[in-house]
Amino acid sequence: MGRFLSVLIPLLLLFLTHHAQPVISLPLSTDSRWIVDVQTGQRIKLACVNWVSHLEPVVAEGLSKQPVDKISKQILSMGFNCVRFTWPIFLAIDDSLASLTVRQSFESLGLTEAIAGIQVNNPSIIDVPLIQAFQAVVSSLGDNNVMVILDNHISKPGWCCSSSDGSGFFGDQYFNPDQWIQGVSRIATMFNGVKNVVGMSLRNELRGPKQNVNDWYKYMQKGAEAVHAANQNVLVILSGLRFDTDLSFLKNQPTSLTFTQKLVFEMHWYSFTDGEVWESGNPNQVCGNVVNRVMRSTGFLLQQGYPLFVSEFGLDQRGNNVKDNRYLNCFMGVAAELDLDWAYWPLVGSYYLREGVIGFNEYYGILSWNWVGIRNSTLLKKISALQSPFQGPGLAESKLHKVIFHPATGLCIQRKSLLEPLRLGDCSESEAWSYTTQNSLVIKGTYFCIQADELEKPAKLGVICSDSNSQWEIVSDSKMHLSSKLSNGTSVCLDVDSSNTVVINTCKCLSEDNMCDPASQWFKLVDSTRSSSVAKPFLSDFTIHDGLGSLVERI
Repeated sequence: MGRFLSVLIPLLLLFLTHHAQPVISLPLSTDSRWIVDVQTGQRIKLACVNWVSHLEPVVAEGLSKQPVDKISKQILSMGFNCVRFTWPIFLAIDDSLASLTVRQSFESLGLTEAIAGIQVNNPSIIDVPLIQAFQAVVSSLGDNNVMVILDNHISKPGWCCSSSDGSGFFGDQYFNPDQWIQGVSRIATMFNGVKNVVGMSLRNELRGPKQNVNDWYKYMQKGAEAVHAANQNVLVILSGLRFDTDLSFLKNQPTSLTFTQKLVFEMHWYSFTDGEVWESGNPNQVCGNVVNRVMRSTGFLLQQGYPLFVSEFGLDQRGNNVKDNRYLNCFMGVAAELDLDWAYWPLVGSYYLREGVIGFNEYYGILSWNWVGIRNSTLLKKISALQSPFQGPGLAESKLHKVIFHPATGLCIQRKSLLEPLRLGDCSESEAWSYTTQNSLVIKGTYFCIQADELEKPAKLGVICSDSNSQWEIVSDSKMHLSSKLSNGTSVCLDVDSSNTVVINTCKCLSEDNMCDPASQWFKLVDSTRSSSVAKPFLSDFTIHDGLGSLVERI
């Protein structure tokens, strides 16, 4: 028993070390391109979900379906550490709206069934003013250790967004700049001292015919200063033009603000951001072109030393939308490679009222229509790979290395032993790989590299890493194919079969064919300083310290 415990206890400690949730000391700050814990300096990665509260009822969606505490707990249980919580500016500047009770708001819209549901699930808020109901949701999230980013989504309550809805840009029908600054200041003041409110997103998706760079600088900087003056704890998050896809003007003229270490920029990225190209074009070429656009329009800010928050991405979770499926695989590769902060759109399973439809079913939503179950557990598992940081300040658990990330599954290449084929598995259990100057993929601290021995057979680990079948070039416009040559000169690519075994196959979709799907062959070499959560002692007998002769002899 003593020997058993001596082995068990270290293993339990190892498990707890890698699976315990980090303790976050709020508020947050910035350190170059990273968002960090202000006390420890350790990176805090925002892995958020959008919770909508800006539609006509001006009440957080779903409260007629489930108790707010249950929803808050479910958010945390799904691996999200924060909520981007939307609100309309009229809630802050129109006292007659803010003072309406939840019941009165729903009665004015004829939503009697929703009233009955809130009375059952959240009776404590049914007769409180809308602004207090909004505060109650933030409080519930805080009680469950979920951070909140308050997002001013629109001015007049309703669905967002179009270029002609009167809320697109400063000077539009419902977008008075002075009232907007007054509104964001009031909300910043209201939540000053509310510990889990860590950021304020000043305005969602600036758009429409009036948008221009000069007014962006004039009013966004005024708004930023006003929010910071009212609440110095929160991150100040600024959006760009063209539905939050364009911040390119900042290349030549950075913002001029009086405060530092609180500024974050945000962007949105959907399949429809780029029209129909995901369906009509070759996926490799489209992914390469779209990523180049993203880096030119927003991604360059990372190199300039600013955090970039993808505050909206999402897709139709029914799984039959070709554009969405192709886009997501490309997005996953970029989000992993850049280790981006992000917020999935949306949490919402259904809406009280959206665009005139009562009980509108949200097919992008994480939750099911009745807010009980998960709409698509495969998708949730896939994006869960992005919930933990790969690197950043204070996360030097191991030396810098690569993990080989598979965007289509959200998994990474790992090995169980030398006698078993390489397979995909949880990225927290991945090997530490190096990508050498000779283009070999080597397990760090060993002589072992990935080899392509035979077409349609599993990839292997070997110790002869100078031959062509051990050299892997990153090819295709997507920069996600890993290609090698067999001994007979045939070009091949890493692939994954239906059992998640890493295999060698003919490269797919390198031509202009728009009907093929290269997703199984897409891999990203992602920088990481995160150590594996699983000890793999089998290779410890074959380290570089043993010498190559001893190594070959023992194999």
